[in-house]
Amino acid sequence: MHHMRRAELDTITHPKGLQRRVGSKLPLALADRNARIAVVHDWCPNFRGGERVLSRICKIFPNAEVFTLFDFLPKDIKDQYFQDVAFHSSAANRLPMVQRYYRSLFFLCPFLIEQFDVTGYDAVISSSAAFARGVITRPDQPHLCYVHSPIRYAWDEQFSYLEQGRLGFGPKGLLFRYMLHHLRTWDTRTAHGPDLMLANSSYVRSRIQRIYGRESQVVYPPVAIDELEFMTAKDDYYVTASFLAPYKRTDLVIKAFNDMPSRRLVVVGEGQQSQSLRSMARSNIVFTGYLPRQEFVRTIAKAKAMVFAGCEDFGIALAEAQACGTPLIAFGRGGACDIVRPFGEIEDPTGILFGSQSVESLKEAVEDFERNESSITPQACRSNAERFSEERFDLAILKAVAIAHTFHLRR
Repeated sequence: MHHMRRAELDTITHPKGLQRRVGSKLPLALADRNARIAVVHDWCPNFRGGERVLSRICKIFPNAEVFTLFDFLPKDIKDQYFQDVAFHSSAANRLPMVQRYYRSLFFLCPFLIEQFDVTGYDAVISSSAAFARGVITRPDQPHLCYVHSPIRYAWDEQFSYLEQGRLGFGPKGLLFRYMLHHLRTWDTRTAHGPDLMLANSSYVRSRIQRIYGRESQVVYPPVAIDELEFMTAKDDYYVTASFLAPYKRTDLVIKAFNDMPSRRLVVVGEGQQSQSLRSMARSNIVFTGYLPRQEFVRTIAKAKAMVFAGCEDFGIALAEAQACGTPLIAFGRGGACDIVRPFGEIEDPTGILFGSQSVESLKEAVEDFERNESSITPQACRSNAERFSEERFDLAILKAVAIAHTFHLRR
């Protein structure tokens, strides 16, 4: 499989690239919005960052249809974000009570994704953090892959996932390690299927290069700037918002604010750690659970700052906070480095990046923020968020599909 040259990748984000000629004869144009597109997405357990990207792709291409392994989205979400979009799910989606254990079926997912027949569509866009990229396409069918992340639990985060699951080297642990070994083999083989790869952050681009040896272009996920309330008058609380899973490191934020009882923290979200995190929190920490969209936005917009201690591939909630005019205090690794304009390093700063995932480092960052709070303005945060607009995302996707299409026309 031949892949896009570096110059062709550059056309995605450089407007002058639209005037370039890709190949000797074919001018680069935008893709046809009316094309029949198969959009392959790993799974839809709920509506979070990946599903927002999926929704936006379906808006770009009104004739798109979605193929996903598991579909648990409620009707009201589909009515709001996927109106008139056809969804196709795998046979495993019909297993009894599968919503409780679908993640444990990861060893079947490569086989299941290969059973989707997308060969009758004009082009394929895979929205992949794990399996979607492995869908089987025609040799002459353009395939664009938007990479949210290489499979975290199969590569560099394997050991932390095994530790969290208490899977050592007993029979069960060895079985899981063996299955992950085979998953890595499949993942590496299918990495060379798409004509073009897009990464959702610089961090993910570096992981794609290291794991797959492929070039990719960064296209940030879309943020609905106009739907997010911009507020300059802030309350006196900090907020952290995420799915409450171990890798989000909400436990670290709670431990830090336990040591700062005079500072209020609001924790937004639910997840497998909900009960344990509530049990460790002191009285200055409040849990809201899941919030409806409007209430979520208002809670983020009124906070004096959002605090995040995990390493996100991008972190769309962080970009949304910036659009609300809310500064960020975030661990300085992963997508946060693309989002935050760090204080002390750049003009018009929008937040603080701290260097290590430790209670002391986070506490120092909060204190640093409060010393310099007047230098981090809501206006600068909102302006920074414009880099992540939906319109910019739409144009980048249309260009990328066109580039993938020209690859096949040239051959």
